[in-house]
Amino acid sequence: MLNYMTLLQRNRLFKIEICFAALALFMMLVITLAVLYAAPQTAAAAIRRAPGVLQPLLTRFSGPWPYAPLVSMLLANIYALAALILILNFFEKTNSPEIIFFAMFVFSFSFELVRSILLLKDTLLLSQVYLIIASRVLYFGRYFGVFCLFGASVYAAGLDIQKHGNVLMIAVIITLLIVIGMPIDSLAWNSSLTMLSGYESMFLLAQAGIALITLLSFFVSAYTQRSKEHFIIACGMILTLLGRNILFAADTIAALPLGIVILGLGTWLACNQLHHVYLWL
Repeated sequence: MLNYMTLLQRNRLFKIEICFAALALFMMLVITLAVLYAAPQTAAAAIRRAPGVLQPLLTRFSGPWPYAPLVSMLLANIYALAALILILNFFEKTNSPEIIFFAMFVFSFSFELVRSILLLKDTLLLSQVYLIIASRVLYFGRYFGVFCLFGASVYAAGLDIQKHGNVLMIAVIITLLIVIGMPIDSLAWNSSLTMLSGYESMFLLAQAGIALITLLSFFVSAYTQRSKEHFIIACGMILTLLGRNILFAADTIAALPLGIVILGLGTWLACNQLHHVYLWL
């Protein structure tokens, strides 16, 4: 990992992420066509509904839809590819330390692809070992995404460290330590096709705490810099995290458009205002 990331190196990283996101989306499209028949049976075997910020409200208006997790995975991969292309176009000639970490956060949505292993397990006769590995990869993507967004927030709040590669490596190591030690039940999953983990409440609270600190850092940045743009960026991050939560937990038809619209709006606000902030620097 490069310590000092020039514009050329950063843009090359963005292009690599775009290529992997495009590959993940292609694989998701192929898998979707291959496992449509298995969705109702797998969804019916879910132990409980997926946890989410708006899940209790959404479930009152719409019952579980067995194909919702598949659509959620597709939307997550479409978002990752589209947002990364947007970021490259916006920031190709604009230097912003926050955008490096935000792009990694966006790229982490591609990891949602591995949820589809639950739909493939019977077709490919996969052992429980593969399910556990896939779950660890999924949780790695989710926690790494949150840590990357936290990294963007501390840069926005005034952190003056140019070794972006080192900060990213620290995020990778911390995330690996979390997911390697996380107990996973390969025989039980929730309605979003996410396999259950031990101490789930504790890990959810930890993730929520990191997200809260992240948002507070963005608002601190807005307050200290007396900047309307930074306040809009902070609001965009709130929408981004809210949309992410809704989309990942989606098991109803109502949650899918709501999640992707909120997620897309938050991403647009954050990227657009970040571009304005750094355009003339």
